[in-house]
Amino acid sequence: MGLQEIFNNQHPDKLAAHRKSDSGKYGMAASAIKEATDAGKKILEEGGNAIDAIIAIQLALSAVEGMNTGIAAGGFLVYYDNQNNKTEVIHGHSKSPEAVTPQLFVDENGEVIPFEKRSVHAMSVGVPGMMKTLKVAHERHGTMKLTQLIDPAIKLAENDYLVNSLWERTLNLFKDRLGEEARKIFVPNGQPLKEGDRVRQPDLAKTLRIIQEQGFDAVYEGEIADAIVETIQQQGGLMTKQDLKNYEVRIEEPLWGSYKNFDLAFPPPPNGGGFIVAQLLKLLEPLNLSKHDPHSWKKYHLIAEAMRLALADRQAYIEDPDVMDIPMEGLLHPDYLEERRNLISFERRMGDVNCGDPWQYEEREPEVRNRKAPSHETGYETTHFTAVDRWGNVASCTSSIERIFGSGIMVPGYGFLLNNDLTDFNPEPGSINQPNADKYPVSSKAPTIVFHEGKPFFTLGSPGAATIVASVLQVLLNVLEYEMDLEDAIAEPRIYNTPDLSVEWQDGIEEDVLKKLAELGYKPDDSFKEVTADERIGDVQAILFNPETGDMYGAADAPRPGDAEGLDKPPKK
Repeated sequence: MGLQEIFNNQHPDKLAAHRKSDSGKYGMAASAIKEATDAGKKILEEGGNAIDAIIAIQLALSAVEGMNTGIAAGGFLVYYDNQNNKTEVIHGHSKSPEAVTPQLFVDENGEVIPFEKRSVHAMSVGVPGMMKTLKVAHERHGTMKLTQLIDPAIKLAENDYLVNSLWERTLNLFKDRLGEEARKIFVPNGQPLKEGDRVRQPDLAKTLRIIQEQGFDAVYEGEIADAIVETIQQQGGLMTKQDLKNYEVRIEEPLWGSYKNFDLAFPPPPNGGGFIVAQLLKLLEPLNLSKHDPHSWKKYHLIAEAMRLALADRQAYIEDPDVMDIPMEGLLHPDYLEERRNLISFERRMGDVNCGDPWQYEEREPEVRNRKAPSHETGYETTHFTAVDRWGNVASCTSSIERIFGSGIMVPGYGFLLNNDLTDFNPEPGSINQPNADKYPVSSKAPTIVFHEGKPFFTLGSPGAATIVASVLQVLLNVLEYEMDLEDAIAEPRIYNTPDLSVEWQDGIEEDVLKKLAELGYKPDDSFKEVTADERIGDVQAILFNPETGDMYGAADAPRPGDAEGLDKPPKK
């Protein structure tokens, strides 16, 4: 399986009004909001590199997708430095304050506080890492001044912005999550903003100008930090100025996965999304999915069953590695994977699915064996964006304030929402991934870079909380296994399934396939269309680039008003 067949099947010039793809030879940017993609493309045109573009996109998203990301976001950035042939993960995931205990989300009666209640409380706010991620990325790899990179975001915040469909959909579904301060922006005069309305965000513009003048540290020390802490403590939260000041970004080696003759770089734990995709690819690799039609029930069945196995392992074994040892070698060991794969059959759907015992494939004894964690409700959204420059550098970033509108708490006078990232912990004391002091909750983010013979050629990622892995996995398979056109690979219907079958998704899957899945015991459900803000699982942004010719192909998913934009002329500098 080589690259040429994949690139021969790319058709970004198809004539279709709905297409959100582009091609280029001198750079490419893709995000979930067109104006943010424009900001990244502008930086590439001005001679910036992939990191410069990623910084501009993230800052622009603070203004145009503030319900999903922003100043108080956390996330993971996977970066490939072409000059040094080195891949690294800049780990900026949100972290718990020092005062957090395992009883964080338990009431006075010892009962777990319901998700919808705990997720809009100041107790759920984690120490945000995204702005320090941008700082570290800029210091290590950036080439342009911050004043240039942040300027597009300031203009988007202080001038009239035309509200898009994503704003209207999220407000229709989640406006009740908004606190009083946030409602001033999103629900002015009691009327939720709708597509076509115009909005200005002067408080956010002020925040961005402070960052422009003082740098990203202004979010962690100074007036912005003071305002964050004051807001949280006034509403019963635990974060202190010291928590913000102490936050440090980590530079880490990727978690490396493989599929046939491809290698893949993911963020390592406490990121759980990368592990799940890595394990799923190895579970599915010997099954040669392409012998089954991409629309067939057999393909969907294999993916759905494998997903249940991987998610069960994730729930039982993925934790903040500073807190608990993870049997990663065992979880990806060929014999363990074969043992798990043998549970899948075309004759039936598996019954109850539990984690396996990867420790038997480790050379060391476990701290805890077969520790089962309860599944728990998490936020639906996030955002993903990516950039590739003319020098072959690749940046893939997923950032989030967790639930749509985060905690619903906006910092007065500064115009940005606080995250509710601590609800990514399992709320039950004593469970794996329980809350505790100075700890990372497990994340499902999966920014990915794919390599062939040591060179990157494909990058992608998605929002969607737990369903992120379903989106990333299936687009990967559609490109690597089925050799689809990139935008077709993103548009192909996706399925998501949990170990306990509490959630099964379908989105455009053919009726005869649904009928066969039902005969096997599945109960396909499309109620997600009434629960989430989008019509699909996730919202994939991706770029393919030919390392031999320099040709680039970018594509953005359909639900959000995003876009991929390439440069067909050399940058100005």
